Amino acid sequence: MLLKSDSGRRTARALFFASAFLVTAFAPVMAQEAPQMNLPRVKLSAGMHQIDAQVALQPEQRQIGLMFRTEMPASEGMLFVFDQASKQCFWMKNTLIPLTAAFVDDDGTIVNLADMKPQTTDSHCSDKPVRFVLEMNMGWFAKKGFKAWSKLKGPPFNKAR
Repeated sequence: MLLKSDSGRRTARALFFASAFLVTAFAPVMAQEAPQMNLPRVKLSAGMHQIDAQVALQPEQRQIGLMFRTEMPASEGMLFVFDQASKQCFWMKNTLIPLTAAFVDDDGTIVNLADMKPQTTDSHCSDKPVRFVLEMNMGWFAKKGFKAWSKLKGPPFNKAR
């Protein structure tokens, strides 16, 4: 038979371990309160337009993405690189600037584009499995005339897979 104090201690202990797990599991995002600006960069081209893209390779880097930025130069973006092609879905929690996500096939072909409003949790997903997602300021692709089936070029898309 458990006494109320034993039950209370077990509940408190369970809550402690649950909160410790949550803090540990989400520490990279919780600790990050400033934009990540020091990721490696890659030069991409979209037709005659050059893109200077930060590269988010690691899960923590992809999880933080462009959160907490208040601005981004017109020719810059972030390329998210995943190990395997799968349906990729993005949202805009803690992201302060409007973005367009280009879901990109291994050969650089844009599969689909999604305009994303700041600070929302709406899911924006690829139409098919992809390994790459390029985020740019909202409207960048439209202003340059890029749509689904347009091609991006650069080192990530030159590798045979």
